[in-house]
Amino acid sequence: MWESICLTLMATAGNNIGKVLQKKGTVILPPLSFKLKVISAYVSNKLWIVGFLMDISGAILMLKALSQAPVSVIQPVSGCGLAILCVFSHFYLKEVMNALDWVGIALAGAGTIGVGFGGEEQNGSTVSIFHLPLLGFSVALLFALLDTWLRIYKRRRQDQELMHSEVIEEIIFGLESGILFGMASVISKMGFVFSEQGFSKIMVPICISISICCSATGFVYQTRGLKHGRAIVVSTCAAVASIVTGVLAGMLALGEHMPTSRVARVTLSLGWLFIILGVILLVSSTRLMALLPRPIRRHLRSNLEKNQNLRRSGSVRAKDPSPSAAIQAATLHHLVTSPAKEKA
Repeated sequence: MWESICLTLMATAGNNIGKVLQKKGTVILPPLSFKLKVISAYVSNKLWIVGFLMDISGAILMLKALSQAPVSVIQPVSGCGLAILCVFSHFYLKEVMNALDWVGIALAGAGTIGVGFGGEEQNGSTVSIFHLPLLGFSVALLFALLDTWLRIYKRRRQDQELMHSEVIEEIIFGLESGILFGMASVISKMGFVFSEQGFSKIMVPICISISICCSATGFVYQTRGLKHGRAIVVSTCAAVASIVTGVLAGMLALGEHMPTSRVARVTLSLGWLFIILGVILLVSSTRLMALLPRPIRRHLRSNLEKNQNLRRSGSVRAKDPSPSAAIQAATLHHLVTSPAKEKA
């Protein structure tokens, strides 16, 4: 179990850090197209190539982890990617994080340990071919309800001649993208389970192909939400919905069960809860800091400014030849998905 969790952490680190490195590399590159000059420019950019290879390697490691452990364990642990990304931004990109960021990282780390201990008693997955139509119908019904809800609010917004998106639209797009991300992991796991149960080996590539389609569709929905909505709402809903979907679908469709020991059940449940809370804190730390009492906020802000001054002086002594390498920690949350600007 711990081997699978370590693979998942390596995979999600590769995915998130790789996308940031690709984003940084494309700053000086033209828009990607099939022109030979453009392709050669991307291939010759070391930063983009490193990010691309890390992203691909992360996807391969994630498939390896899904082949060894229940998706109800792997999917929540994959939510720690944002915590790893923040640590990377702090030590490599020299960004200073606030106190809530560190609390979120600590919660995500504690949740991962809890999932590891609680997941030790997880039984192997067993799935019936009859579960597929039921799973597909459930997801389709949920999307139909969300789309109906979205149309109602869009019509209401048009009738009232409101220009800005309502928060309910941001929540719906976030939930839809998160559900698709969670289902992508479940469908990939199904391919390995079918193979273990004696079905044709071709089920693995078929399920992985369907999983890729789900992930791509999820990015489309997330991009729609980020285009006109606030990244903080869309990203939070997507992250939480992805974890919850992976856990519920893994138990309902793949026959995964809670551990038999009461201590293990509590540990696993607390692990899920801590990871979700950690992700929410990491996404919304800037907004939550603004809600703190003024004396506490002023104290934390003074400490933050001191750390920034220390880092600036250290960067001057090091004579960093590439000052553009620094990315604001607040933008890292939507660099992974979309360059859309966050509304106030």
